[in-house]
Amino acid sequence: MADAQRIPAFVNPESGTADGARKALATGPFDVHEVQPDKLKVAISEEVKKGPKRILIAGGDGTIRTAVEAVAGTGVELAVLPSGTLNHFAKDHELPSDLDEAARVAAGAAIGPVDVGRVGDALFHGTSSIGAYVRFMKHRDSLESKFGYKIATFIAGIWTFFTMPTAAVELDVDGRKQIYRTPLVFVAVGERELKVPTLGGRVKGGKRGLHVMVVKGRRRARLFFLALDAFSRGVGDASRAPELEAFIVERCKISMKKSRTTVSFDGEAQNMELPLEYELKRDILLLVGGETSRRAGDASPPK
Repeated sequence: MADAQRIPAFVNPESGTADGARKALATGPFDVHEVQPDKLKVAISEEVKKGPKRILIAGGDGTIRTAVEAVAGTGVELAVLPSGTLNHFAKDHELPSDLDEAARVAAGAAIGPVDVGRVGDALFHGTSSIGAYVRFMKHRDSLESKFGYKIATFIAGIWTFFTMPTAAVELDVDGRKQIYRTPLVFVAVGERELKVPTLGGRVKGGKRGLHVMVVKGRRRARLFFLALDAFSRGVGDASRAPELEAFIVERCKISMKKSRTTVSFDGEAQNMELPLEYELKRDILLLVGGETSRRAGDASPPK
């Protein structure tokens, strides 16, 4: 990419490795803006209106989701510097974890289309969930500033173990409706592994679609392993397979006996009206340097 064209780069100063992101972007063709998380979507949206060829986002999965919502469908390319705690987006799309290498890729020419999920006006790039995991996540986040991520995760996990509720959820897949009594429903973009030790990880070269996973059974220990080991602290820690019913679909609808519920999108909670109508939006995001760009071959450099 020509050095004459600067790439607007947005850094979340509260992300896990913000200092490393600043250093990695210091020597490249980047115009760096540090923006607080609550102002990030507006800042990126205003930049997109100016018509840049590409923008860069530096942060974790929640920060990346904010950028995806602002950029998807606009034709603006998205480069990512993964600088969060877990960086599931970077792993899913095989982006470099090393920040200096990620910055070099972000300034390169390789571009490929990426699918995202949609529920109403909300977009998500990785996973969405309802039920016990959302409660676990909110409890963990409330404790993290005081105890740190690992201890907060442990405490929230114990709390979830003893308070895990179940609810009646109606799932409509391709016109077929079924009611589950479940504590946990996950919807992921792209096919996911259903066996240990890689439970929940994205299948390399897997099927496109929304992978809907419903936990079956009420044994707390098994649900605990699913909610925490497989999806929270990393799929490699899963110790045994849960009871799941799974589908890969283009769209589905989730209904419950209430008008609203809290939904997790890429690790961030949002209150939404029911029913939840999920759909896959194919090729709506142009990602710089991901595995789809390598399959398609290097695209022409931005002009």
